[in-house]
Amino acid sequence: MQTRKIPVTVVTGFLGSGKTTLMHHILSNAQGLRIAVIVNEFGELGIDGEILKGCGIGCDDEAGSDDRNLYELANGCLCCTVQEEFYPVMEQLVERRDKIDHVLIETSGLALPKPLVQAFNWPSIRNAFTVDAVVTVVDGPAAANGQFAANPVAVDAQRKADPNLDHESPLHELFEDQLSSADLVIVNKTDLMDAQALAKVEALVRPELSAKVKIVPAQMGKLDVHTLLGLQAVSEETIHLRHDHRGSADEEGHADHHHDEFDSIVVQAKVESREQAIAALHTLVERHAIYRVKGFAALPGAAMRLVVQGVGKRFDSYFDRRWQAQEDASMSRFVLIGEDLEREVMQRAFDAALAAAPVQA
Repeated sequence: MQTRKIPVTVVTGFLGSGKTTLMHHILSNAQGLRIAVIVNEFGELGIDGEILKGCGIGCDDEAGSDDRNLYELANGCLCCTVQEEFYPVMEQLVERRDKIDHVLIETSGLALPKPLVQAFNWPSIRNAFTVDAVVTVVDGPAAANGQFAANPVAVDAQRKADPNLDHESPLHELFEDQLSSADLVIVNKTDLMDAQALAKVEALVRPELSAKVKIVPAQMGKLDVHTLLGLQAVSEETIHLRHDHRGSADEEGHADHHHDEFDSIVVQAKVESREQAIAALHTLVERHAIYRVKGFAALPGAAMRLVVQGVGKRFDSYFDRRWQAQEDASMSRFVLIGEDLEREVMQRAFDAALAAAPVQA
């Protein structure tokens, strides 16, 4: 009978910080470790799970297979659906614990890690698993540009000066809460930063962390796997000591962290080229409060699907695999995550932006 606890790494971070890229890097360099993966997305179209499929972890197995290693949860953020969504998956993993060496959990970019980590204190989970570490991924260039640099002291002073003003920043509070739960912080995309910008981000992040938490720079999430796994933080034993803005999940009236302030919708269309698709998406970002774009473009004559990822006005794209027979290789679909987004309005705006965008740059 197996008595060891299986280590679990929770990967968190704001929208577009590079969590899925980091997960893919870990899985591609697992060196024989049998890793089970739980992916939680905000919205109806599972992009991150699709990107991880084909990564050699048995993630193309049927849902009922005993060897299934990829679990996608898209019915709500894990921190709000711990009992309904997360617990049943962990029960399944307990039954398969002799086939698993490590578990990776990628949270939604809108998730608070604290309630999830606290769930590892439930007896049936605690006896089988331990949280090896919470790894928080930070979008370095975004943070350097001041996207999360609000000064809480200054905001409080402004509120006192004018109580009619509402300076609450849910994005900034999410950022702080994800940092406060961290056992390791990765400042990602440092290839887009100079030394001064990196120092600025480290100065921003450090006050939110305990002294023992390391800040590690990375490009495309490429780090030695030994830096990421085997930290033995046993986070579930100290998570109650971590500061957060909205209280823990154990407190009456579950932690409310403004999920209703974010919208996730899907737009779709036939596109003529990579340049046209990205130009149209760029137009949407410029005109609407869109924080994250991710999806797949189907290009005419292309046998492979094009992954498109956008954070703010920065877009990346690459071909990841061939279209499969059961997939619609003529229609491109993109998830837009932001505020005050209505599906019909955004679809019309996307159609108009495509019509106005040049097919070739």
